[in-house]
This record gives sequence, C-alpha cells and structure tokens, in this order.
Amino acid sequence: MTEPTSWENFRLRMPVAEKWAYFDHAAVAPLSGPAQKALLEWADDAVANGDAFYSTWNEQIEATRTVSAQMIGASVEEIALVSNTTAGINLVAEGYPWSPGDNVVTLADEFPSNQYPWMHLADRGVETRRVPTDDGRVDLQRVAEACDRQTRILSVSWVGFASGWRNDLELLAKIAHDHGALFFLDAIQGLGVYELDVRRVPVDFLAADGHKWLLGPEGAGIFYLRTEHLETLRPVGVGWNSVVDAHNFNRINLELHPTAERYEGGSRNVPGLIALGASLRLLMEYDPAAIGERILSVTDEACQRLVEIGAKIASDRSRQHASGIVVFTLPRQDPVALRERCLEQGVVLSCRGGRLRLSAHAYNNEEDMDRLVEALR
Repeated sequence: MTEPTSWENFRLRMPVAEKWAYFDHAAVAPLSGPAQKALLEWADDAVANGDAFYSTWNEQIEATRTVSAQMIGASVEEIALVSNTTAGINLVAEGYPWSPGDNVVTLADEFPSNQYPWMHLADRGVETRRVPTDDGRVDLQRVAEACDRQTRILSVSWVGFASGWRNDLELLAKIAHDHGALFFLDAIQGLGVYELDVRRVPVDFLAADGHKWLLGPEGAGIFYLRTEHLETLRPVGVGWNSVVDAHNFNRINLELHPTAERYEGGSRNVPGLIALGASLRLLMEYDPAAIGERILSVTDEACQRLVEIGAKIASDRSRQHASGIVVFTLPRQDPVALRERCLEQGVVLSCRGGRLRLSAHAYNNEEDMDRLVEALR
C-alpha cells in the first residue's frame, strides 16, 4: 500500500485520523475537515447575525446542488436536496402513479429503507417482490425473472450494506428498462467513491444521504431524477419551497418549480447542506476512479492481513463486485465483544448480521491497518 502524497493530503483533512483507526464509513462516517469548518463558520454567523446573511446561505446551498450534479453527471435541474435516503425513496414510492396490480422488484436483503416504503404500498394493490440473494451475492437472472409487464420500479442498492457486494448498474438498468420499468438506485454505499455518470448509465432515480462515504453530516442528502420523469412523480410534502417565487410569501400561487426543487417542500437543513457541499468539493478534487481503486487496494490489503490472523472473509472480493465493505468473522470469537475490544484500542468498525464489518475510505493507511490487526489479534 504505497502511500502517494495525494492520499496523505486527503488524510490530513480528516481530523478523525489523529485519534482513531476509523473503519466504519458504511455506518456513520466522520466529518471531513472542510465540513467541520463550514459548520463552525455557519454557526458563528447564525449566532452573531441571525438570518441577516440568509441569502449567502442560499448561495452556499445552491453550490451544494451544483457540485452534487457534477459528481454524477446530471444537470442542476435534476437534483433535489433532501434530508436522507429514505426521504428520496419515499418521493418515488409515494409520488409514482400506481395502479392495482403493479409491482416493485427489490432484493430481500436490502437495507430496510429500501424495502418498507415499497411494502407500504400493499394497501394500494402494489406488490413488493423481494428477490433472495446468496449471502449477499446477487443473481441478475433471478432479478430479471422477478420482473414482468406490471413491474414499475426496480429498486436496488449500489452496494449491499451487510455484504459489500457491488452491483453492476448498467445491467440492472437494462433489466428494468427491458421490462418497461424504471430503475431506482439507493446510492448511499457507493456515491462519492465509485464512478457514476447518469448520462451513460441510465439511472432513473437516485437517493443518498451524505453521512457515509460522502463524509458529510446526517440529515443532508441528494435525490436525482431524470428530467423526463419530472411530471411523473406527484410531489409529496409540498410547501413554500416547492413553488416558483418561493420567498414571496404574500403570493399564493401553486406554480411548482419546473425542476427537482419542487420536491424540497419546506425549510431545509441549512448547516447540514452547506457542510455536505464542503465535503463533496473535497472528494471532487480527486478522480473518482482513483478513489475507488484506492479503496479497493486498502480493503484488499485488509483482507490479506485478516486472513493471516485466521479471519474468514465473507464478502465477494472479485474485481467487479468488491467494494469498501468487508464482512468477516474470527473463529470462536463473539463479534460484539470484538468490536468493543477494538473501540477500547482506538479502532472503529461495525457488527452486521452476526459478523464484523469493516468499511475503509481512501485516507485509511498502513498505520490504521496495523492498529486494526493488533486489536483483533
């Protein structure tokens, strides 16, 4: 794991590295230094000036919308700023024009937020088809067989939260579109660290909170929809911020924004979105392909070191499916107790499904790896 200067510079902008070997980005990531700075500056301004400079805050929020669009190759008109991934999923689940007999296809081991909103449609006559996986490994043939003429949405995560399996987005989009359905991508475990150009990969909808790989705060995320679907989704939670001339509170005219901003409803998480923008700009300083390769290099090294101390790697590490998430076990060891021991020694990871889960970012290095192995040993 040769340490290029660029990754050292990245590490210097992650204050968490001064204290912790942090391997839990798939849960809640530490804030980046730029995000911390943005939050503190906003707080100082709000304390000293109230909303005197609210227009500046709005400009910063729009800058976050712009960099979000740039990250995925979208236009700014296709981006709504939302509170979390669940909110983005519900914009589609609650806003799509369903008919009795329609169905949604997803995976049986998706994170709950990518299951409950679809299952909640049962009282409207919409079936949710949950395709089983083989311990997180996705069989696309089974996904295709679950789709039919009445499938309206195929909703799948980019990376499985409990397995680390990274899906082929082009193939998933093709399966959906071949059946006349739309493709929804839960991008929270991949956005910011793997390449995505929605002009090349025909994702129809996407949602991701910023508090994982994007290194932002909780409660600030993005929602994308392809422009052609703008009139398909009925806006849910319409409020003052959903309309044209939103700041003219004396003008009551339900003229919705002609952009994805119509889905934003009321007041936004101003400090969270400003901080998210700061972290996005940090990530955009790097080639996303390089970040992805760096993370795969770090996790490949982690797997090798873990196997040397007797760990069993459960995640698929083939090049097309490997990700920043590695799930593993140690024989005759309680994963919960191991996690607590790691915390005591300055190492942060998670337990998922009765196994330990490591999730490394591009700034993790050999020093972090040494601390992890020593804590587990």
